Amino acid sequence: MDAPAPSDVIHRPHPWWHSLGRQLRHPTGLWGDLLGRLMNRLNAAPNRAAVGALAPRRGDTLLELGFGPGHGLALAVDAVGTAGMVHGVDQSAVMLRQAGRLNRRALAAGRLHLHLGRFDALPLAAASVDGILAVNVAYFWREPARVLGEARRMLRPGGRLVVYVTDAATMRRWPFALTGTHRLFTAVDLMDMLVEGGFPADGISVRPLSLGHGMTGLIAVAATPRPSASS
Repeated sequence: MDAPAPSDVIHRPHPWWHSLGRQLRHPTGLWGDLLGRLMNRLNAAPNRAAVGALAPRRGDTLLELGFGPGHGLALAVDAVGTAGMVHGVDQSAVMLRQAGRLNRRALAAGRLHLHLGRFDALPLAAASVDGILAVNVAYFWREPARVLGEARRMLRPGGRLVVYVTDAATMRRWPFALTGTHRLFTAVDLMDMLVEGGFPADGISVRPLSLGHGMTGLIAVAATPRPSASS
């Protein structure tokens, strides 16, 4: 039998890449701890952009879904000031510990509360937050409509959700994202997910974010309706 032509060969990512993708989805153990330390550096620009897009005010109450090692939480705590409050929910005990160490002063002062749990069953009251951050976590939502339904439940009228993902064209360069652990997003995909999650299309914007070295991210802002003047 003739050997297959190069174009006929199927290149599958090495199993190691699948393991890395699983760790990114749910960091555990020593590898999860090391990966979290790396995330703080790699996510610095997306975290800054996401908090900037949310544009929180002093005294706001914010929530971060999938806070990882906690750099975004620190930015959020600074943004809302001493009169504000920040909550974070993550599914990884390793990330809970890392974020707690990084933000120990805010925790001790009662300005930050961290929760270990699921994104589709959030431990906060309805209409209790002004803004929600979700940075590099939407890839892993198995049921995004349920997660987004919870986000809408949590937001006060006029509140905003900011979602950051790295664009699909950039993600396809990285073998760990091609192992079934990540959902990839174009700008249209991101918009569609938010609309399917119940956010009104006229309250959603999606824009690109240049990360340098030819890499591109996407920042989506989805707002809940404000009550009408007649209501």
